[in-house]
Amino acid sequence: MNPNKDAIKMQKYTVKDFRKQFPNDDICLEWLKDFLYPNGIFCDKCQAITNHYKVASRKSYSCQSCGHHVHPTAGTIYHKSTTPLTDWFYAVYLMSSTRCGISAKQLERELGVTYKTAWRMFKMIRSMLDESDTKIGGTVEIDETYVGGKAHGGGAGRPTSGKKTIVAGAVERKGRVIAKVVDDVKIRTLIPFVRDHVTAGSTVHTDEHSSYFYLPHYDYKHTAVAHKKKVWVVGDSHTNSIEGFWSLMKGGIRGVYKHVSPKHLQSYVNEYAFRYNRRNDITPMFLSFLGQVQKSYD
Repeated sequence: MNPNKDAIKMQKYTVKDFRKQFPNDDICLEWLKDFLYPNGIFCDKCQAITNHYKVASRKSYSCQSCGHHVHPTAGTIYHKSTTPLTDWFYAVYLMSSTRCGISAKQLERELGVTYKTAWRMFKMIRSMLDESDTKIGGTVEIDETYVGGKAHGGGAGRPTSGKKTIVAGAVERKGRVIAKVVDDVKIRTLIPFVRDHVTAGSTVHTDEHSSYFYLPHYDYKHTAVAHKKKVWVVGDSHTNSIEGFWSLMKGGIRGVYKHVSPKHLQSYVNEYAFRYNRRNDITPMFLSFLGQVQKSYD
């Protein structure tokens, strides 16, 4: 028997599907308008939801009653960009169509834009993927990893080199992951991370790092496995899920981006967490990425 025969699979969305759904800028703008205003556009001058029509040669819609203009791209990552919306949407498609993402260099080649433009586009797209304001719970694994240059300090234990950037992560068994760049692995840092992102009363599995031993004081059930003693699983206690995410994230960063500066690392972490959290969705990843767009103001 195939244990995965009843598994729900993500719907396929090919480049042919993309070109059919988004053949030009007007169609892209129409999609953006319908997505941001699902109940219709509220006209500030009329103080009501009114019918609007597309203004020729502009990225705006005009109220049929008073002529007031609304710009769907305003306040979004597409605001004031001279890059066509079709190129923006295609960049989202390319970025979402692999498990590990693509480099700005590849986007530069695909779109025929400058490297600076490609890098900025990816930076803006990643800005939509932050989900760190959510909480997880139940059975949770927590760990940290180190991203960057060579570690120093020798032997087992946490690296001491300031060249590496620390990322703390919490994953719900068979569920969502939350990962944040942190300054250190001290109690003052890791305990607030757990309290911010894991609901009280959850069962938390970690390694033997001493900072986690204080978790029971904050209404968490805590178990630890002694990795230093080459113990990886004790009954139901292990950190295999979060280590699997680290492997995926770090392998992708090394393979695709080569090097990520500490300043921008969080946005790359968000990208990998966003994909991981939708690994079992039916909705195509491209549409999940695209649907993260929102206005920062009205």
